[in-house]
Amino acid sequence: MVLERIYDVVVIGSGPSGQTVSFRLTNTGLSVALVENELVGGECHFWACIPSKALLRPPEVVTEVSEVEGAKQAVHGMLSVESVLSRRNKFVDQWDDSKEKRALEKAGVTIVRGQGHLAGPRRVIVCSKNGDNKDIVTLVVTQAVVLSTGSRATIPNVKGLTETQPWTNRDATGAKRAPNSLAIMGDGAVGCEMAHAWWSLGTKVTVISKHDRILNKLEPFVGERLMKVFKHRGISVRTNVNVMEVEPRNHKQEHPPLNIRLDDGTAITANELLVAVGRTPNTDKLGLETVGLKPGDWIQVDDTCLAEGVEGNWLYAVGDINQRALLTHIGKYQARACATAIIARAHGSLTYSTSAGSMPSNSYEPWNKWVATADHVAVPQVIFTDPQIASVGLTEEGARSLKINVRVVDYEIDTLQGANLHTDGYTGHARIIVNEDRHVIVGATLIGPQVGELLHPATIAITCEIPLERLWHAIPSFPTMSEVWLHLLENYGL
Repeated sequence: MVLERIYDVVVIGSGPSGQTVSFRLTNTGLSVALVENELVGGECHFWACIPSKALLRPPEVVTEVSEVEGAKQAVHGMLSVESVLSRRNKFVDQWDDSKEKRALEKAGVTIVRGQGHLAGPRRVIVCSKNGDNKDIVTLVVTQAVVLSTGSRATIPNVKGLTETQPWTNRDATGAKRAPNSLAIMGDGAVGCEMAHAWWSLGTKVTVISKHDRILNKLEPFVGERLMKVFKHRGISVRTNVNVMEVEPRNHKQEHPPLNIRLDDGTAITANELLVAVGRTPNTDKLGLETVGLKPGDWIQVDDTCLAEGVEGNWLYAVGDINQRALLTHIGKYQARACATAIIARAHGSLTYSTSAGSMPSNSYEPWNKWVATADHVAVPQVIFTDPQIASVGLTEEGARSLKINVRVVDYEIDTLQGANLHTDGYTGHARIIVNEDRHVIVGATLIGPQVGELLHPATIAITCEIPLERLWHAIPSFPTMSEVWLHLLENYGL
């Protein structure tokens, strides 16, 4: 017998974005069903942001203490791999989602376990976890369906790669032991963070980059400086090469390594291979074809996260699957805007439909509480390598590509008294990108110990479009590292 239930909103995917939508909607009295095929809490909590940062913090602490005279004498021995992994396990609740589930249910959200997919407008069918047709439940929606199924690691078409069962981010953050050696295919945030994390636990690490520097989407000085740090620590970085083939393991050995052949004729041998070259949207099993969209594609949305190309104002997509910015905090930001838009449309105060084609998708008044405006201008990101990397807004190259009249202002954080009080021999660099026509900051990038905590002032300055002359009056306390913002403005000429 097929059960049929009616809800105001059905959310498919219980990661941070899906949870945020669900909490905000139930707080206004709407009935919400949250469909989840895996662990309630999603990729971020169990296999990405949380476990990776738990792995990275212990070596960061040791480095901090070891670089302060008087404190470094108290540091003895090596990191305990067992203790680091045990601490990580606590942060992911031993991969048990009971706590996350209880919090949602306490707020009034109904959790529906199983594989959810669309079955035409305003209908969601939930099958058993393995995707067969057992235990079918049909959820009928009165207001909206929100897709929040996230993304998974992309596995490129490389000979022998799939057969050798490479690591993805899930394996890298959830491993139960440190491998003797690890090759990392990819030079982005995941690759660089995991290179540092596993090196710190005694693994020999090699990063394989097809570019001339790692983190090539950021300001050039970032990748150049981090490569020097990696080299100093013994993390090998191979640039301008591609993986051509991964040979099968010799299973006659106890822990058979992989032989990874590169397109320059050389090869790398490693016990494990982490593939971190990008993400693929989890949209292939969502029934998108029943509403006129293509399965497996990223879902295009307007600034209220309403899906484009779908009749009516009922289908939304938040988080990774709309490809705006694959970051947890951006997904949650979108979720807040999306929930507000759903409530506004339910009350008749927001009636515009993208499917009608009468107005462009950016026609909403920017910075309204139901509009995800910051997606376009102020996306912050922190990469938790050691040193940390923090960025928000545009790079110099990105600003110039938009024909903005820019001025680049740099400052060596090393010269700050606050920085050197924090770490003996502190090394770091900061850059802001200034729109000269409007006298506002449009981008900022920093590298150095703990610079992640310095990023939010730049995010505020860019989001609020604060004129530099006014920003000059925001006085940083002495002697803190926040004085970097004063010195950047002084270097600008204020």
